[in-house]
Amino acid sequence: MKHKIAIAAALLSATFFASAASAKTFVYCSEGSPEGFDPGLYTAGTTFDASAHPVYSRLLEFEPGTTKPVAGLAESWEISEDGTVYTFKLRPDVKFHTTEFFTPTRALNADDVILSFERQLKSDNPWNQYLPGTAWEYSAGMGFPELIKSIEKVDDTTVKFTLNRPEAPFLANLAMPFASIVSKEYADSLEAAGTKEKLNQAPIGTGPFSFVAYQQDAVIRYKANPDYWGGAPKIDDLVFAITTDAAVRYQKLKAGECHLMPFPNAADVESMKSDENLTVLEQEGLNVAYLAYNTTQAPFDKPEVRKALNKAINKQAIVDAVFQGMATPAKNPIPPTMWSYNDAIEDDSYDLDAAKKMLEEAGVQNLSMKIWAMPVSRPYMLNARRSAEIIQDDFAKIGVNVEIVSYEWAEYLDRSKAKDRDGAVILGWTGDNGDPDNFLDTLLGCNAVGGNNRAQWCNQEFDDLVKKAKITADQEERAELYEQAQVIFKKDAPWATIDHSLSIVPMRKEVSGFVQSPLGDFTFESVDIAE
Repeated sequence: MKHKIAIAAALLSATFFASAASAKTFVYCSEGSPEGFDPGLYTAGTTFDASAHPVYSRLLEFEPGTTKPVAGLAESWEISEDGTVYTFKLRPDVKFHTTEFFTPTRALNADDVILSFERQLKSDNPWNQYLPGTAWEYSAGMGFPELIKSIEKVDDTTVKFTLNRPEAPFLANLAMPFASIVSKEYADSLEAAGTKEKLNQAPIGTGPFSFVAYQQDAVIRYKANPDYWGGAPKIDDLVFAITTDAAVRYQKLKAGECHLMPFPNAADVESMKSDENLTVLEQEGLNVAYLAYNTTQAPFDKPEVRKALNKAINKQAIVDAVFQGMATPAKNPIPPTMWSYNDAIEDDSYDLDAAKKMLEEAGVQNLSMKIWAMPVSRPYMLNARRSAEIIQDDFAKIGVNVEIVSYEWAEYLDRSKAKDRDGAVILGWTGDNGDPDNFLDTLLGCNAVGGNNRAQWCNQEFDDLVKKAKITADQEERAELYEQAQVIFKKDAPWATIDHSLSIVPMRKEVSGFVQSPLGDFTFESVDIAE
C-alpha cells in the first residue's frame, strides 16, 4: 500500500492544474505544510486545517461561524448533577473512510472513542508512544491526564467519561481538533502489520473528505466522502496547494489557480477588495501574537528585565508596518472580543529611556539575545521576520544586540518548546474553543511548560486562579478569576504581547458556502463552486 500512496503522490503534481480546472475540484492555497496527519499530536492551525478538519470528526463540533459546541459524532449527552460524569450517545451507522489503503468492516463505535483519548492519557497504552518522542502536547497542556478519571464503554454506541473534578469548558474542549476520533480497526491493522507510523501519514477518519495523497511541501489531495454523516460535500475533490509566500498565493488566486487563500499581505488587501473577480471576508480574529521570553534563563528570569524589554518594543510600528491598520496593539494575553478581557489593565508604554534605565537598575549590560521569527504567515502574525527586525532596531537603541533566527515550521514549533531554549520566540494563538481557558491555561499554565507554554513560566498564583476558574460553573465568577490572572500576567511579563489582528479571507467570486470561523479554521465541507 505504501507503494500505491507514493505513486499517487508523484502523479499528483503532474495532473494538479489540469484537475484544478474541473468544476468540482476546489483548490485551497494553504500557507504551509502540515507536521503530520494525526491531530492529537499537534497544536498548529496549519496542521489542523490539513488533518482534523477535512479527515476527522469529533464527539462535538463547533456550529459553523460560532464557538458554540453542538452535536457531532455524539448525537446527545447527559451530565451528572455534580458535573463530573458525561455520558455520550453516538450516532448510529457512522462510516469510516474507504480508501486504497483501508476498507473498514464496521461503523464507528465506543471502542474508537476510547482509543482516541486513552492513547493520549495512559502511558501504558500501545499507541501512547507510537512515534518517537510523542508528547500529546495539547492533551497534556490542558491537564486531560489529571482531569479524566476513566472512559467506559457502556455499549457500542454509549461512552461514559468520569472526571476527577468539574471542568467548565469540557464540552468545548471535546470539539477541538486534538479530540478527533480515530479508527481502532485501522489502528489495529497497522499494529498487526508493524506500520503504526502510517496513522500519522495516511489517515482514516469519519470527516467530510478522505485522504488521497501528500507530496511533501507541495500538494495534499482529498476526495469527498459520500457517506459523511453531516451530508456529502458539494465538491468532488479538495486540493491543498502549499504556497508559503503570500504574494505568490495572491497571484495564484488572481490567475484562478486556487479558489481561496489565507493570510494575505496587508498591502494587497485593498487591491483584492477592488478586484471584481474576488470576494474578501473580514472579521475580528480571536487571536494574539506575542514574544515569549524563556523565563528560566538569565537574565530573562527577572520580571524587571522582561518589563524593560517590553517598554522598548514599538508595537504600533509593528501594527503599521506588518498589518497596515488591520490589527491593534495587544496588552493582554486574550483578545478584547473574548469575555473576561480585563480592559482596566494599562499597557507598558513605549519608552526607550525608561527601558534603558530599568535594564541598568537590573544590572544588565551588553545583553545579546536571539529572537526567533516564524517562517510562515499566521493570522496573528503576517510577517514575523519584519516584526523581529523592528524589535531588533528598538532593542539596539537600549544597548541590546539581537540575532534573528528561524527554522522550518515544524522544526520551529518543536525546538521552541525546549525548556533550555535560548532567547525569545515570536508565536501566537487563535482560540480553539472560544473559552479564556484555551489561552490562559493552555498557553501559560504550569501544565503547559515544555509544550504550549513557550515562556516556560510557572507562576503558582496565576496557575491557581486559572485552575479554579476551570471548576467554577458560574461564568461571572470565572470572569473575575480570569481578570485577576491577567493582572498577574501583566505584572510578571512572561510575554511581550504584540497584536490582535483582523482575519482576512480572499476567495474567488465563484465560491459559495465558505463560512469564516472565529477560531481561524479553514474548513470546506460546505463550499461549492459555480459552474
